[in-house]
Amino acid sequence: MAHFYGSMSGNKGKSEVTRTGTKSNGIQAHVRGWNCGVEVVARWEDGRQTNCFDIYRTSGSSGTGGRILLTTFREGD
Repeated sequence: MAHFYGSMSGNKGKSEVTRTGTKSNGIQAHVRGWNCGVEVVARWEDGRQTNCFDIYRTSGSSGTGGRILLTTFREGD
């Protein structure tokens, strides 16, 4: 059963796409240009029994750098 739900839209006239994730696998999205992007990782944190979201700045599609954690927030923060 899905624990996480994501959606994305893009090209005009195209349908929105959706994806689901479970507690064990989470869900992630990477939206990017050539040189920079943002990645969001949603995961279940067992120790706190809560949803956790990590936000990263990435080097985009060029892949010339790594990713930098910008912030983490949890349900209830």
